[in-house]
Amino acid sequence: MKIVVCVKQVPDTKGGVKFNPDGTLDRAAMLTIMNPDDKAGLEAALRLKEQYGAEVTVLTMGLPKADEVLREAMAMGADKGILVTDRVLGGADTWATSTTIAGAIRNLEYDLIITGRQAIDGDTAQVGPQIAEHLGLPVISYAQDIKIEGDSVVVQRQYEDRYHELKAKMPCLITALSELNEPRYMTPGGIFDAYDKEVTVWGRADLKDVDDSDLGLKGSPTKIAKASDKVRKGAGEKVVLDTEESVAYLIGKFKEKHVI
Repeated sequence: MKIVVCVKQVPDTKGGVKFNPDGTLDRAAMLTIMNPDDKAGLEAALRLKEQYGAEVTVLTMGLPKADEVLREAMAMGADKGILVTDRVLGGADTWATSTTIAGAIRNLEYDLIITGRQAIDGDTAQVGPQIAEHLGLPVISYAQDIKIEGDSVVVQRQYEDRYHELKAKMPCLITALSELNEPRYMTPGGIFDAYDKEVTVWGRADLKDVDDSDLGLKGSPTKIAKASDKVRKGAGEKVVLDTEESVAYLIGKFKEKHVI
């Protein structure tokens, strides 16, 4: 079995975010982490590797520094890392991003593609399903459990108060929730091994069956009108009341806000 896991290097929002003049994120100037949903997808792939002897390839699109998340993934147990990076790919929205990643995946053999449900820097949940659409694959999103049955995957797809169990023949694409599992830590030996391995670097010339008009900022049909850091809240209203008055005050506010 061959599994491709798509991961993204995202800003560590605890350290704040910075923007370029055109409204896009200044990724080079921010502290970064592996996207949590993607990390859960990677852990799912590594568990399948342990069960079935699968080969796990991790792919990311980003700046050259995104090499870091590939090293982290390999230190956790992934076999190969592929970085797709090129100036012409910068500023991509979800359409241009999914087009780029699909163009890279066309170079690979795969039975299963796993992506995170969404990235914490965009929260669109669009890229995974769009990749599947570009590649003509069935997709199961919001996976909270993954099992293999012969040449098919059986997935529990999460809903608010229940789950649906869906089965799809491979090859297919699954988008994973961060609740899917608890990702493992890197090991010291894994870290040394990861930095001994070579990360494959691809650019625009390595993408298959894509048009320049669908890539980067120029190929992005959605444009950012305005972007800002987190809006800081004011101090709010402060009152000093005894217990009974406090209860009456809170109930009054809840009714005013239609909470109760």
